[in-house]
Amino acid sequence: METLEDLFEDTLRDILYAEKKILKALPKMARKASSPDLATAFKDHIADTEGQVDRLEKIFEMIGKSPRGKTCPAIDGMTEEASEIMQEAEDDTVRDAGMLAAAQAVEHYEISRYGTLAAWADKLGMPDAADLLRATLEEEKATDLKLTELALSEINVDADPPEMKAASKKTARR
Repeated sequence: METLEDLFEDTLRDILYAEKKILKALPKMARKASSPDLATAFKDHIADTEGQVDRLEKIFEMIGKSPRGKTCPAIDGMTEEASEIMQEAEDDTVRDAGMLAAAQAVEHYEISRYGTLAAWADKLGMPDAADLLRATLEEEKATDLKLTELALSEINVDADPPEMKAASKKTARR
């Protein structure tokens, strides 16, 4: 890579691959979730992710490049971790807590990528691309917030050992 434009394109390819990989993982996670709220959160994020892929494809069109993904080892690792949790966790509530944590790791990665890409789009004089990237960034932040609220109000509370559940529920209400 020689230029910021090259790096921008390479990172777009990385996040496109990531979004498509996430689209494959979300339905599996929704099916494995024992919490109806967690399953709904995963299902709802499918539509968001499809829209995010559409935005990325528009940005590729803007820069005159084909929308091809590039293998993203970070997302491969995070989705593999989620898959292991789904297979290995014997307790439903522990599985839910692990899947939620894995989903938040993905959200944090995406937040980092989209924030960086938006800043680079600004620097490269691509305000329309920057706007699309910021729209996705805001969706990712909102999803992360929803997952945090779900963790604090239900998932992590339910995953507590029985003797700690009463104390956790009191803390969550505060």
